[in-house]
Amino acid sequence: MADQQRPNVQEINISQEMRTSFLDYAMSVIVSRALPDVRDGMKPVHRRILYAMNDLGMHSDKAYKKSARIVGEVIGKYHPHGDSAVYEAMVRMAQDFSYRNMLVDGHGNFGSVDGDSAAAMRYTEARMSKISMEMLRDINKDTIDYIDNYDGTEREPVVFPSRFPNLLVNGTSGIAVGMATNIPPHNLGETIDAVLAVSKDPEITIEELMEDYIHGPDFPTAGQILGRSGIRKAYETGKGSITIRAKVNIEEQANGKSKIIATELPYQVNKAKLIEKIAELVRDKRIDGITDLRDESDRNGLRVVMELRRDVNANVLLNNLYKFTALQTTFGINMLALVDGQPKVLTIKQCLEHYLEHQKVIIKRRTLFDLRKAEARAHILEGLRIALDHLDEVITMIRNSKTADIARDGLMERFGLSEKQAQAILDMRLQRLTGLEREKIENEYNELLKLIDELKAILADDEKVLEIIREELKEIKEKYNDPRRSEIVIGGADFFEDEDLIPEENIVITLTHQGYIKRLPASTYRTQNRGGRGIQGMGTNDDDFVEHLVSTSTHDTILFFTNKGKVYKAKGYEVPEFSRTAKGIPIINLLQVEKDEWINAVISVNEFSDDWFLFFTTRHGISKRTTISQFANIRKGGLIAVGLRDSDELISVRLTDGSKDIMIGTKNGYLIRFPEDQVRSMGRTAAGVRGISLRGDDEVVSMEILDKGLQILHVTNKGVGKRTPEEQYRVTNRGGKGIFTCKLDDDNHVAAVKAVSGDEDIMLITVAGVLIRIPVASISQTGRNTRGVRLISLKEDEEVATVAKIEPEEEEPVTEDGGEVSEEAVEETQEVDSDSADNQEE
Repeated sequence: MADQQRPNVQEINISQEMRTSFLDYAMSVIVSRALPDVRDGMKPVHRRILYAMNDLGMHSDKAYKKSARIVGEVIGKYHPHGDSAVYEAMVRMAQDFSYRNMLVDGHGNFGSVDGDSAAAMRYTEARMSKISMEMLRDINKDTIDYIDNYDGTEREPVVFPSRFPNLLVNGTSGIAVGMATNIPPHNLGETIDAVLAVSKDPEITIEELMEDYIHGPDFPTAGQILGRSGIRKAYETGKGSITIRAKVNIEEQANGKSKIIATELPYQVNKAKLIEKIAELVRDKRIDGITDLRDESDRNGLRVVMELRRDVNANVLLNNLYKFTALQTTFGINMLALVDGQPKVLTIKQCLEHYLEHQKVIIKRRTLFDLRKAEARAHILEGLRIALDHLDEVITMIRNSKTADIARDGLMERFGLSEKQAQAILDMRLQRLTGLEREKIENEYNELLKLIDELKAILADDEKVLEIIREELKEIKEKYNDPRRSEIVIGGADFFEDEDLIPEENIVITLTHQGYIKRLPASTYRTQNRGGRGIQGMGTNDDDFVEHLVSTSTHDTILFFTNKGKVYKAKGYEVPEFSRTAKGIPIINLLQVEKDEWINAVISVNEFSDDWFLFFTTRHGISKRTTISQFANIRKGGLIAVGLRDSDELISVRLTDGSKDIMIGTKNGYLIRFPEDQVRSMGRTAAGVRGISLRGDDEVVSMEILDKGLQILHVTNKGVGKRTPEEQYRVTNRGGKGIFTCKLDDDNHVAAVKAVSGDEDIMLITVAGVLIRIPVASISQTGRNTRGVRLISLKEDEEVATVAKIEPEEEEPVTEDGGEVSEEAVEETQEVDSDSADNQEE
């Protein structure tokens, strides 16, 4: 009975109904609100705003109109949602810090990079920008489809002709249901070049596109993009992330203080909130050293100034700002767009291909429209030509007809004309009967016949369609292109690169005593003859000097060992490249070393294996051996490499295969040689065992791996060196006191002891940063009890700081300007009595 009283009530499964209803809602949000179309890169709300402005005649060459009028037109005809949503979308299209190429030309307050909102729509005015006119160009030539609006009273476009690739040029972001899109903006010229490249070579690879055409995103707020690996991943898979950093300059003032000045910010960073965050960090003592923070931005550009205390290292402080503030941000790329109404994640090449296919359709539809129009006009002209050829008969027929319909039917029957042709004859003005007008008709008809042939040829040949697309894209590029704003920085301190993008080449890495690091190509230093003055290899302060120099490859792993026994790592290409005389960057910008530790050993590793070992020696003569595989996974904050005792510190680390002899040299000229297997393999955090017993205040200066047939090279702080055959140093047990191996003057001491073959070069670096590269073969080979020869001419207050072995160059040794062979660089070998008490084995 109850069911009979409710005949319209249906029982449904609520679970199924919820599932169906939510899916309908989700698809509506995805297709009709949140995601852009791959063809024109626009969401419905943006498309409706521009279409309404075009419909109202608000073109770039017309006067501005109130924004409220535009919003009212959009929500009244096409977009049945809130007015604030429409206005905010229009505001973004008018902001030069949001859109790479603005689609709306705003007049009034449209917000700022400080996060200020735009003025109310009743105060602001707008019109279409010049480049947005290209989005709708040819829209009236049947190039796109239309659909009914929300209530069926109006028609709106499904997509725009979009005569430039707007999806990539301006990018987009949106959150749908269960998916989101975030496409960065790109440079117009680069994007058009990439479309042209795909049109000419459909098989072109993404790597080739990146290398020659579209290098990466180009943000309206500029900034620096760190590395290409994130860009490459996003372009190849559709998903990836890139690191964006503010453009910052450090200015030194006359009073010794420094200023950090930011002139460009990462995309979508709120400047006011950034300054507020920096002030908060200073107030909470998390960042120390900023004495004044102010915003000096004006109509000429952005400028945020931070003044520092005199004792603050600006580079260290800037590194902390990158870490704790939005001066460095990450942009997650998700190239999701609608393809034939379906959301798809696209590669960069797929985006370009879909746009190119869209343009083919636009050109063909436009050509077909022009063809139909030309054929229709030619059809009319054919009728007029017939009428002019039979003018007297046509006039008589028209004059004798009672009505226009009778005259039209008579013309159609007499001359075989169509209704349109007959009507055109009836509509023809008498002035068209003059000779001049008749000639114009004939000329117009002949021109139309040529045009019709051309249009048919275009429709029959895809290559001609592509050529038209190329010409029109080049025209747009010429009119609207501007230089790239965002700089792509390759190699750097706080990010990791894809090695496939980095060419493998030999490099030299230098590290100064005060912690400035850089890399240079190994070819920077040309070989000189010994005794030369050398060339300036690095700009240093008065109290700084080069302490470590490593010859390696861009793809090798560089291990950095500190005095505290910790190890850090970086790839060769991650060390920034600088000029020969540049200072470099602070090591703290590359590694997270602590304030009271410094790098004491740097070695290069190309693979991590259990068959290879690291041999450690400390200043107090303690040695340890550990497999290299234990150092394969070093976190960013470093690892303990050796456990140190008391006030000891790590002095040297070498890579070995486990079967070599170890040579340890001391400052006072003593040396010990023992098999490395006398030091058992230990764990990573072990302290080690005694390698050499030291006398008095002596300390270890070098530890080397010694093979058969090598020579031992001694270099003193005064630039005197010698080579001695290794067989003159017998193998003993570890822990001994060693033998005296080098005659020293009162103010001399050993700066370095190296194991050499004679085929390599050595690099001598003075405390003033002067470098000289010398073939080892040019250094005299003498006995153990000799003084040596002068390797470098030093001033009275100069000393050799460190010595490094360098791979020899293929070219013949030459002397550079300022590096002539010194006549005073004569051998100073002085034989010393081998039975002297000073030389007795201990």
